[in-house]
Amino acid sequence: MLAATLTVGAADAFPAPATREEALAALDDPQTERRAEGVVWVANHGGMHDQPLLLKRLRDESPFVREFAERGLWLLWARSGDAEIDRLMVAGVEQMQAGRHPEAVATFTEVIRRKPDFTEGWNKRATVHYLAGDYPRSLADCAEVVKRNPSHFGALSGYGQVYFRLEDYEKALQWWRRALEVNPNMTSVEINIKQTEELVKKRRGRAI
Repeated sequence: MLAATLTVGAADAFPAPATREEALAALDDPQTERRAEGVVWVANHGGMHDQPLLLKRLRDESPFVREFAERGLWLLWARSGDAEIDRLMVAGVEQMQAGRHPEAVATFTEVIRRKPDFTEGWNKRATVHYLAGDYPRSLADCAEVVKRNPSHFGALSGYGQVYFRLEDYEKALQWWRRALEVNPNMTSVEINIKQTEELVKKRRGRAI
């Protein structure tokens, strides 16, 4: 899980926005630091309705701003608005990281039961299923994520990872390309695409 807040840094050249209006203005400021401050304000104080603002900044001219926009989107997605759901999410992530997959699945299933429209519950359960090697269930949960949030580049990339494991390389490439359409800054996905394209080429060559 990401930290609860984002900050640009202690030695900021500009004061942070104090209101939503100031933050929105900062997002289009010619100064890189101001745009970054705008992103941080939206990430820390905004809601899912602000997702398009951060998606736009994934294509900012500054890699600094793009990085904050990506981190900010994960922060938006992780915010359930319910303290008990947030507690369960933290517990589920700890279980997942400790390799206690059945417990993590049970925890995220409870999150989904209580708050089915909270996309990140589905996404985290998809991740656990993937780690446990249960690829059909991981795909099913990825579908639930994308149904609720078609711009969730984490789930789009996850789709690609699952299909790669299933050796359906064409579908893996399709989903990875969709992830890059949303977030062109995913270097690991670019690498996966190049390597998988080479793999597909070699397979076709052997089939001739």
